[in-house]
Amino acid sequence: MIARLLATSALVLAVPAAAQSNPFAKPSTLPYQAPDFRAIKDADYLPAFEAGMKEQRAEIAAITANPAAPTFDNTIAAVEKSGRMLDRVSTVFFALSQANTNDTLQAVETEITPKLTAHGDAIALDPKLFARVKTLYDSRATLKLSVEQAQLLKVTYQRFVDAGAQLSAADQVKLRALNTQISTLQTAFQQQLLAGTKAGALVVTDVKKLDGLGADGIAAAAKAAADRGMPGKWVLPLQNTTQQPALASLTDRATRQALFEKSWTRTEQGDANDTRATIASLAQLRAQKAKLLGYPTYADYSLTDQMAETSTAAKAFLTQFAPALAAKQREEAGEIQAQIKATGGTFELKPWDWDFYSEQVRKAKYDLDGDALKPYFEINKVLTDGVFYAATELYGITFKERKDLPVYDPDMRVFEVFEQNGTSIGVMYFDYWKRDNKSGGAWMSNFVGQSKLLGTKPVIYNVANFTKPAAGSPALISFDDVTTMFHEFGHALHGLFADQVYPTLSGANTARDFVEFPSQFNEHWALDPKVLSHYAVNYKTGAAMPQALVDKIRRSQTFNQGYSTGEAQEAAALDLAWHSLPADAPKQDVDAFEAKTLAGMGLDTAHVPPRYRTSYFSHIWGGGYAAGYYAYAWTQMLDHDAFAWFTAHGGLTRANGQRFRDMILSRGHTLDYGPMFRAFYGKDPDVGPMAEYLGLTGK
Repeated sequence: MIARLLATSALVLAVPAAAQSNPFAKPSTLPYQAPDFRAIKDADYLPAFEAGMKEQRAEIAAITANPAAPTFDNTIAAVEKSGRMLDRVSTVFFALSQANTNDTLQAVETEITPKLTAHGDAIALDPKLFARVKTLYDSRATLKLSVEQAQLLKVTYQRFVDAGAQLSAADQVKLRALNTQISTLQTAFQQQLLAGTKAGALVVTDVKKLDGLGADGIAAAAKAAADRGMPGKWVLPLQNTTQQPALASLTDRATRQALFEKSWTRTEQGDANDTRATIASLAQLRAQKAKLLGYPTYADYSLTDQMAETSTAAKAFLTQFAPALAAKQREEAGEIQAQIKATGGTFELKPWDWDFYSEQVRKAKYDLDGDALKPYFEINKVLTDGVFYAATELYGITFKERKDLPVYDPDMRVFEVFEQNGTSIGVMYFDYWKRDNKSGGAWMSNFVGQSKLLGTKPVIYNVANFTKPAAGSPALISFDDVTTMFHEFGHALHGLFADQVYPTLSGANTARDFVEFPSQFNEHWALDPKVLSHYAVNYKTGAAMPQALVDKIRRSQTFNQGYSTGEAQEAAALDLAWHSLPADAPKQDVDAFEAKTLAGMGLDTAHVPPRYRTSYFSHIWGGGYAAGYYAYAWTQMLDHDAFAWFTAHGGLTRANGQRFRDMILSRGHTLDYGPMFRAFYGKDPDVGPMAEYLGLTGK
């Protein structure tokens, strides 16, 4: 499917009266066209999808039937304008299907996904439409296009080609069938994973088994059990990652092992939620699609529009760290095993022990207790006096809470965002607390995308899965959660500062190995002295975090990097391995393939399991990161390079922030990524600052 061809339209066509009354039939009348969640009902989605696809089919037919010679406006811009109703329903529906789903929405998703795939294929494989696009592309040197128009024409043409527009009619039939099968399986995986993750929660009947969690953690576990209809018990819901937060504090080793194993096998129970058959089929079908499109593997197909450009470059980037990572892991495992022995343990280190004893090592080496930090991180103060404050200092923007805009969950907060001169920029929604009907992880996306062509400003949301405190308890979070808040807001800034004419190129609509750059870069400000002192205050006393504690956090930044970097690299290697299978490879045994891949990395995978196991790797099987999980490490290189530039030029200043906004955050995909980054950094990206930060330089 061509990404963004399902976007926006300014045309108003005749639609049935029932569709006209649908809340998605016209733009919302709320400020910024924000979704009116008070008016939207579950029953509205399916008819809105059907009407939206019908409307866009008519719009595309009008473009291809135009007797006038192709021009940029009557073809490329006209496609950009098409599909407005479909875009409105899609952005809201898929936001809720991830963050606030239910049985009805899941049924709609199952029904509509193959239809959307077929709809996208019908546009991407329309020979008349592609002929008009190709005519413009072949004569692009004579069209006198703006920089953004030239980029859009290039991107649009390449997306048609990659979607199969140049295939024979017979091969296009095969491609349509493959796309439908793939999209259906992706939806099945998402729903299996959500159900398996919920069912995989650890149920505890003896509160003594939760020693170490603390009163607030135990109260949250009791509430989670009560919410599931299990009063008198305690439930530890699973996060999306392999390791679980409670593993760092649970003193009972058997409970730790039980929680880890629940996580590790959540979708490998041989039941309806077992994802392995779905994954094996998905990998095979993606390989077949790549071959049909002329690529040796799906990874080669997927990376054509990325900054890395080839799977060879992505793999080489990852493997360069393997020796240093392996040495770091051996060192860390040795320290943890010594800590186990020092505290009277006679057992061999296992994955469920790592977080618990590494926290003890951290305390011993740096005198740093993660629980001692939490009183300084009250979530609302972190947001307003940390995340927002840093954005104001860097970019001059300000925030005003809007309690009049409807939300889909009562815990959400909404803010309007303004330029320094008072001009409005857009709206931000925040949905932070974990729910059983919410997919794991954290993410950003748009309810409304920015586009001068369409006259729209950004309406953006951040979603996370922090553990909600029990009623009456303070909303305290870990420093990792703080970092997540800064990270996701970095994505939001990429969307808020969008300044494009055309929606395809707007904001965060960039390659996977570039889109994580602004978000990871924004994490650095969480520990900036000026920012940290503004938000890290004790929730009871109002006292600032003592400098000694701040220094301990800083000194501990390279601690456990063999583990945290290694688990991410292992996940990235799994992703690339799965998507480097040739089309004629037999269907894989998921567990055997995973074990073989991990064994070949040269890392300590026995003690450091991948952050995401194959069977619950939502990024690559249900999301858009297939063959692209390496992007987190790649963009980590970019973000450390950029922060090194900031450090060399005075750090957190308005001038530096404005330069970053002007040259990176506001550019969308209007320029190619290499030249865009070089213009800011002054040279090609290099791994030096990243390796130094991670403690992998051997110094």
